[in-house]
Order: sequence, then structure tokens, then C-alpha cells
Amino acid sequence: MLSQSSIPNFDLRFYGIEPLSRLFGQTQTAAIAVERNDDQVSVWEIELFPSGVKEAWDQANVFYVERLVKCLLWVKSGWKITIGGSPVVAEALQKAYAKGGAREFDADFMSRVYERDFLVEAVDISEMPPAYEKTEVVGGHLNGCRIGFDAGGSDRKVAAVMDGEVLFSDETIWHPKVTEDPDYHFEGIMDSVRRAAAYLPRVDAIGVSSAGVYINNRTMVASLFLKVPQELFDAKVKDIYSRVAKELGDVPIEVRNDGEVTALAGAKALNDSSILGIAMGTSQAVGYVDATGSLTGWLNELAFLPVDYHPTALVDEWSGDTGCGVKYFSQDAVIKLAPAAGIDLDDALTPAEKLKVVQDLLEAGHVGAQKIFESIGVYLGYALALYSEFYAIKHLLILGRVTSGLGGTLILEKARAVLNADFPELAEIAFHLPDESDRRVGQAITAASLPALGN
Repeated sequence: MLSQSSIPNFDLRFYGIEPLSRLFGQTQTAAIAVERNDDQVSVWEIELFPSGVKEAWDQANVFYVERLVKCLLWVKSGWKITIGGSPVVAEALQKAYAKGGAREFDADFMSRVYERDFLVEAVDISEMPPAYEKTEVVGGHLNGCRIGFDAGGSDRKVAAVMDGEVLFSDETIWHPKVTEDPDYHFEGIMDSVRRAAAYLPRVDAIGVSSAGVYINNRTMVASLFLKVPQELFDAKVKDIYSRVAKELGDVPIEVRNDGEVTALAGAKALNDSSILGIAMGTSQAVGYVDATGSLTGWLNELAFLPVDYHPTALVDEWSGDTGCGVKYFSQDAVIKLAPAAGIDLDDALTPAEKLKVVQDLLEAGHVGAQKIFESIGVYLGYALALYSEFYAIKHLLILGRVTSGLGGTLILEKARAVLNADFPELAEIAFHLPDESDRRVGQAITAASLPALGN
């Protein structure tokens, strides 16, 4: 296996304080609450070392809770963190999430999503807020003339669907993440949807699968618009998809994170639930359909969730944190591992083009290219052990450009080997890799089914 850090280690339980504190026979009960939109609150109870007894114990508590809070934020999301039962930990987190702190990016991100200040509050454990969460049923609508659009970082895909039949599908290379002018993004989206509309007698609705965070069809944060200045983002990007819908006659539109659409596609294909969908493309997109077949409303931005806790793990350029999933489950992982595999990539190539070079070498039998995708599979196996702390996973579905061709098969083979060897309690998770055509445009087709129509 190729290594991106000297000792890759993913499972939060390997660093868990609970087993250690029990081993020493001294524990302190604490709790974490994460509050998000619509007064929803997720609560997580933990056992820590007693505070103020040993400095090493306090340091271990802070490390453990800081990483756990980071995970909870990017799984669930929220604008407020409440720490009950450990003032020492709460104070450390307040510093981390303050201006200039190590987690300033995370606080700013959540503030943009919820359009309010990010808070970290310390309370007595008896004063912890009660848990309250809700789910929603989305998608599965096939009636009428629909357009499905999937906005990726390297290409945009579109499908025209009439009463469940796909009449047209297409993908177009574009470069949204390096473009400052939001008109480029708008015109690109309109180009795709207009070409799809030409195959339909009318347009009844538009469904959108797009990387980023969307609330009420509004773009709150999205890497696709990374270079767009904030003033232009507010003016032209937040409501970019509503503007597209108006251009086509103000038709109904439903915008969802591409990871959620991945999970919905899997639920439909498998006719089952408890599905974790992972799209490995320009970034890592994740979605989840729970045991009832519903979406949880969680953020599921596991691209920022730390999966490697070694201090020398790779740094994510955007968030500034180490060991984030985007560096292990996207085209970035392939590109970063290429030198160790003996593959030189031309700096003049785009990331998508570099990925294609490695994939072509893989198909040609290049041993180093094979090791790259096997390494990603090992990473995935250990990451699944971490993900299972937050998700009940019956099925794992992977797709996206990184999984095209032989690479997807190698990834799942190695992930299965890790679970069988180290996590037998998770070995019953069923792995699924859509066929090549579904991997390319499947999300756009599923996106078309998102909006509900009237009678």
C-alpha cells in the first residue's frame, strides 16, 4: 500500500478515551450537543478522564473531544456546540473555534451556512439540551417532463427525462472551481439545461445535484464557486438555481447535495434503505438514506471530516486541517499518490486530466497505478469503521470519476479485505458499484426525480 503519512490511522476508536479511562478505573461523564436549523439538536454522550487530575489526561480529553466535535459538525452540521460536564474541554474548544483559532475555518463555514454567529458554550451536564431530530422523504417522482442536472467540479452532466424514460443525457467539461466570474457558472448551467430541454415537449421541473451546502434551494457554501468573491457570491450565486428555473418558465426546482442524490440513487436501485453513498470526484461527496428510506437533513460533508489522525497527515488547503477525507477519497488522492507510484504527471494538465492519465495506465497494467487504487481502498476500509460510529450502514454505494473502470473494483476489493480482517462486525456491509453508464450520468438522472409536481 502507498502511504500519504507515515502511520495512517482512521478509526476514532483507536484514539478513544473511553476504553483508556475505563482501564484506569476513573471516568467522567460528559456530553456534546450540536444545534442546527429548525431547532434540531444532536446529543452525544462520552466518558472522559477526570479533569484536573493529570495534565496528560486533560490533553487526551481535549484531543479526543476536539476530533469528535469536528466529526459531528461535518456529519450533522450546526451553528452551536454545547459541552456539558467538562469546562476544561469547553474552554479549549472555545479557543479553537474563535477568530485565529485552529478551527476558525469550521466556525466561519457554519456561520455562512446558517447566517448567524458560531457559538461554543459550556454548561453543567444536567443542563444539556434534549435531542431533537427529524427526517424527510425526498425524490422518487417520475411523472412529467423533467431535467436533471449534476454540477461536478470537473464536468457538468444533464439528463432529459419524460415519465421515467431518459430521452437525452450528456456531460460537458468545465472549470468552475478556478473561475471568479459567476456568469461563467450560470451560462454553463443554462447551456446544459437548454440542450436537455430541446428533447422535451415542455419542462415541468428541474432537479439539481450539486456539490456544496444548500438550504431551501439556496447555495450557502460550495467549492464550485471557490474563486467567486463574496460580494458576487451573495449577489449571483446564492440564488443561481432559482434564476435557472425562472429562465425556463419559473418551473419547480429542487436542489440537493450530490452526496444525497448518490444515496437516493442507491436506494432506488437496491429497493432498500440504510445506504451510505460516496461520490469520489473533484471532492468527496456523501449522502445517507436511513432505515426508513428518508434523508436525515444532516450535512454529510465528509470531505472535511478527519479520517487520518497522524500529526504528519496531509493538510487540506481549503480548511487548513490535517487528514481530511477529501485527500483520501477524491482525484486529489490519486494525484498525491502518483509520485510514490512512480508516475510523473504534467503540471500543465488539469486535475481531471491527471486522473485520466493514471486511469489509462491502470487499464494498461501499470503496477504503480494499481497500488494507488488499492491504497484508496485500504483508506476506505478504515474510514468505514469511523463512519459506522455515526451511520447505520447496510449498503455502501460508491461512484464518481475516481471509481470509473478497474479503479472502482480495486477500491472495493481492498476495503472489503480491511473490514474482514480488522472489523468483522462490519463485514456484512454490502458493497455496490454502479455500471459505467450509471457512474457517469446516474446522478443527473436521479436528480430529475427530486421535485414533486402537483396533480
